[in-house]
Amino acid sequence: MNEAPAERQRLDKWLWHARFGRTRAKSADLVRSGHVRVNTVRVLDPAKGIKRGDVLTLALAGRTLVVRVLDFAPKRGDAAAAQALYENAIL
Repeated sequence: MNEAPAERQRLDKWLWHARFGRTRAKSADLVRSGHVRVNTVRVLDPAKGIKRGDVLTLALAGRTLVVRVLDFAPKRGDAAAAQALYENAIL
């Protein structure tokens, strides 16, 4: 049976799959500490659902990244698979 692609994914899970956090717990901590915005709105809940097309602003150590969510992954893959989940979005 074919499963329909997911419409949404938890923010912390997506950050981990996209390799913005070394662990899912670290990804959740990044969100809880106020370092992530979704469509310009600061998010503090790691369980927030994100969808394709959302723009994330990530305040990481020494740099700020703005990325657009392109896809979701069922599990964490290698760096090439992670990079396919987003594109740089310069606003």
